Amino acid sequence: MTRRWVYIMAAVIIVIIAGIIWFYRQENEEQTIRAVDVEQDLEMSAWVVDWKWESGVADLQQISRNLDRLQAFAAYFDSENHLYFTDDMHKALPHIFQTARIGGVKYVDLTIVNDRWNPDGTAVQKDPGIVSRILATRESQEQHIEEIIDTVERYGFDGVEMDFEKIGDADWEKLCIFYAKLYERLHAKEKSLRVILEPRTPIERLALPEGPVYVMMAYNLFGSHSGPGPKADHAFIRKLASRMKVLPGEAAIAFSVGGFDWTDGGKVTSLTEKQAAELLRQSSTAVPMRDKASGSLYFSYKDKEGLKHTVWYADGETISQWIHIAQQSGYDNIVLWRLGEFEQGTLNKLKKNHF
Repeated sequence: MTRRWVYIMAAVIIVIIAGIIWFYRQENEEQTIRAVDVEQDLEMSAWVVDWKWESGVADLQQISRNLDRLQAFAAYFDSENHLYFTDDMHKALPHIFQTARIGGVKYVDLTIVNDRWNPDGTAVQKDPGIVSRILATRESQEQHIEEIIDTVERYGFDGVEMDFEKIGDADWEKLCIFYAKLYERLHAKEKSLRVILEPRTPIERLALPEGPVYVMMAYNLFGSHSGPGPKADHAFIRKLASRMKVLPGEAAIAFSVGGFDWTDGGKVTSLTEKQAAELLRQSSTAVPMRDKASGSLYFSYKDKEGLKHTVWYADGETISQWIHIAQQSGYDNIVLWRLGEFEQGTLNKLKKNHF
């Protein structure tokens, strides 16, 4: 073989090797991109409520390392339209803040909900009249904003979450303007604003301001207002996620653990995950099934009086499926309603981010 052919063969071998190296580099890059697309980081937050604050704090102690934010479902309204904290929440707040800070939760927000507490101790949930009165004039709006700012700074919250529900159609335009004003005031003080949206909110026609994070409630598909069924199913979540594309800026999806117990006589009882699982364990005849359309568990049992009950609830596996649907739809910001009496299996998933 002549020297010329030796050079030619060497050149061919070099080209082949270079081609192989380029191919594997391209393949590795594509695999990395696919991995990033599939395994995006979750931003997780959850609520703690006043009526289950002790079990909520107990759950928080286990999963705080994997929570980015915590929402204290804390502020209601009195009969004079001023912010109101229950005695239970006053007891809870030091424990909530301490557990969150020790556990590494970066932000603790104040959730404000339009529930009204009357002087006689009774409560009216989701009172739209409160919202109408707050929005009535510029002065009433400014007074409420000042009260919010004062409360946030006094207690040391990092942000505010507005949970105004059952809004009347006539109030939406004013409320959007109010949210814009509140965001500007909070932003100037380096505080954040989140806005809760019900599934029924007409987001397609609202002039919602840029700046706040919008949290869509992906639950209440079935509940105390209906017959038996899951709090959410896959189709419901996908539909909401598709509608959410019109929202300005960052958005999050909220899921609800636990479920409901429907009695044949018409009574409906809300259940935590632990309560639902305990009913299942206590029944010698109940056979749990997992609904393919929602990932939820359901079973039936009879009580001591012989009445039939039907239970639907979400557990850790259900939440896993819902989170995957949200991620497939482009949303990695997940909020959980609510801490308190999660089963250990669900807490383990949350601790390890096994979704």
